[in-house]
Amino acid sequence: MLIQNIKPTHFIHLAWYVEHGKYSQSLENIRWLESTCHLAEIFCTNGGKQIIISGSCMEYDWNYGLLSEDLTPTNSKTVYGVAKNATRRIVGQICSQHGVSMAWGRIFFLYGKYENRERLIPSLIEVFQNKRKPFGINGAAFRDFLHVSDVAEGFVKLLTTQANGVYNLCSGEPSRLADVVTTLASLLDADPDPVLALATERPGEPPLLVGENLKLKALGWRPTLNLAQGLEHCL
Repeated sequence: MLIQNIKPTHFIHLAWYVEHGKYSQSLENIRWLESTCHLAEIFCTNGGKQIIISGSCMEYDWNYGLLSEDLTPTNSKTVYGVAKNATRRIVGQICSQHGVSMAWGRIFFLYGKYENRERLIPSLIEVFQNKRKPFGINGAAFRDFLHVSDVAEGFVKLLTTQANGVYNLCSGEPSRLADVVTTLASLLDADPDPVLALATERPGEPPLLVGENLKLKALGWRPTLNLAQGLEHCL
């Protein structure tokens, strides 16, 4: 195996099954749990010093609006969230046995160029470019969006500071979905009303999901793009 040959000291693990519309309840998550734990064990037994793995805000109990690493329970209703958190716990035990540091970065509502076109922001862009029919959203809901470049810088910060433990990779700022719609429409010189007119509350969707990012900020990280700037980058 490659790890046994090159014996890397640091390992950033970002891979997982994330097929849009399928991944949240797919049993593929179990296979990724197993393979990630196996890979971590090989890394630790071949001179590894630090593992950094991408987690998800979906690990949390979404009945809580503010999601904090140290306070909010991890009680996901999805196979994906459960598998991710189980991976964190098992890999943490493997690392502890071998004296290896592990940082777990829980990504929130990431967005940026080259996303799957079925995700929210690319879909809205296509609506405002007249490439897709308008669709309804939960306009009153608040979500924590973070541009992919700031997420990447967060992982770099976990690496360069030899961080250990769980860290939210989030903006810490709630953004109303209706405001995302109007901002994108403005950037594209389009009318947001066809989407906003279809907006409706959706049963079961939490009204607020925002992360606390004080732990990551304590390492010296700061987001460089606000939502409007990040959306402009997407265009």
